[in-house]
Amino acid sequence: MFRIRSLREYRAMLTLALPLVVGQLGQIIFSFADSAMVGHYGVNELAAASFCVNLFNLPIIFLMGYSYALLPPLGRTFHSLVATVEVVRIGLYNILTVSLGVLVLMLLPLAFLDAFKQPQELFGLIVPYYILMLISLPFIGIFSAIKQFFDSQGKTWIAMSVLLVGNALNILGNYLLIFGVWGFPELGLFGAGLATLVSRIVGVLFLSVFYWRYLRKTRRQRYREKIRGTTRQILTRRELYRNGGGMGLQMGLETAMFSISIIFVGWMGEVALAAHHVAVTVQTLGFMTYYGLGGVISIRVSRFVGQRQPKRAVIAANVGFRLLMLCAFFLAGLLWTFRTFIAGIFSTAPEVIELASLLLVVGIAYQPADALQVCYSNALRGVGDAFGLMLTAFIAYFGIGLPLSYVFCVPAGLGVLGVWLGYPVGLLAAGLLYAWRFYSSQKHEVVKCSN
Repeated sequence: MFRIRSLREYRAMLTLALPLVVGQLGQIIFSFADSAMVGHYGVNELAAASFCVNLFNLPIIFLMGYSYALLPPLGRTFHSLVATVEVVRIGLYNILTVSLGVLVLMLLPLAFLDAFKQPQELFGLIVPYYILMLISLPFIGIFSAIKQFFDSQGKTWIAMSVLLVGNALNILGNYLLIFGVWGFPELGLFGAGLATLVSRIVGVLFLSVFYWRYLRKTRRQRYREKIRGTTRQILTRRELYRNGGGMGLQMGLETAMFSISIIFVGWMGEVALAAHHVAVTVQTLGFMTYYGLGGVISIRVSRFVGQRQPKRAVIAANVGFRLLMLCAFFLAGLLWTFRTFIAGIFSTAPEVIELASLLLVVGIAYQPADALQVCYSNALRGVGDAFGLMLTAFIAYFGIGLPLSYVFCVPAGLGVLGVWLGYPVGLLAAGLLYAWRFYSSQKHEVVKCSN
């Protein structure tokens, strides 16, 4: 019976996984396309993009993590469309207010830009690009919330399709506005930011149309549920603020380990900053691949937890772990084989390519650790353990990973290479702690369900 359930879980996960993986990659390909095309425009533009993207990775990942708080209640209400729509309604309201709050907070780095001690010649490029990224934050939040609804319903292809269209629009906009072709103005880095903003707005509009049409098709079913009185309040705004904040902070703390370390890298100069950005962008593609599979783990675990089947939740996590490790070793092999070629996609400067290739070698070492922490952080997300996620992330990333990056970079004198040596240690610590907490909680649930 256990083996049969495992085989069924493999089939269910792989069915959901492909659209989610493509969708997650689509989210990061916005910055990937910007970086690759801006890198061929100029080294200073690439360095300015590196600074902004690394700062904005934190609020963007926070908003994505905040939207994941919708998964546990969506899993509990899977068989009641009225309750599911109520969860989404509350979620959209909350994530919009949180997005606007994050936008206001992100004005602070812009006001105190001198405090980051970045090269002065980059300021004129950073400020306008930064403002465009600020404006896009509420659209990222709204898109993430609606995406959780479709993913929880098993319709993962919808967000994937919208993201593919958005990326095609973004790449076309970059080509037209960065280099000024076909009569369009040559705007450089500002053109890349403008194309990304327009693409994100269009993505929200398209996904909202899909959501509205879905609600119209199911209006009769929702009316019948109301007549039977099956609707009940399954989520409060306060609960979502609390759980969403915890899950968003967990992802934010992880991203902060990378985002704060960009300050150390900036002390090393423009070449180090550009090479670091190339390597981080490539690694983020791997991370988002893992998070596509991780999203499936969250969906499956949350559904089984809602049905009070902890043994099947454990099976889902185990299957997800095996799939993620296969991905990690496959991606590590690709990075080793094509690291110099990949670095050359982003820049034509020999010194940037050489340093980025070296950083990608270090990045190979943390692929399994990254896959481990993605697996079990998403399993805990499916359980709804927001506090455990936040506490573990703080210990692993701020207590271990970030301090080691600083020590290796500055006191040990290894520069940007030292920054990268601290990453895999923090990721491995997080993964082990997440796994321990998940299996401990589910062991307790198995005992409860047996009594």
